[in-house]
Amino acid sequence: MKGPVVPLVTHPNLVAPDDFYEALIDAHRDLENAQSVELNAKLVLLLANHVGDPEVLREALGAARASVLDKAAAA
Repeated sequence: MKGPVVPLVTHPNLVAPDDFYEALIDAHRDLENAQSVELNAKLVLLLANHVGDPEVLREALGAARASVLDKAAAA
């Protein structure tokens, strides 16, 4: 049974951001580029499954894409 939809959180919300960043870097350590890309894809799918709500996931995809396009336009 699904609970209420929680809006996408875009403000800093990690309890220990430095610890997460360290764990993320460690997960990529000693991987070839293709393995690193695959790890990122699998992580995205696992987290998407955890979120579960398609509306929230579409919002997250849009925000991530806009961020990348904004960065490219500024370069």
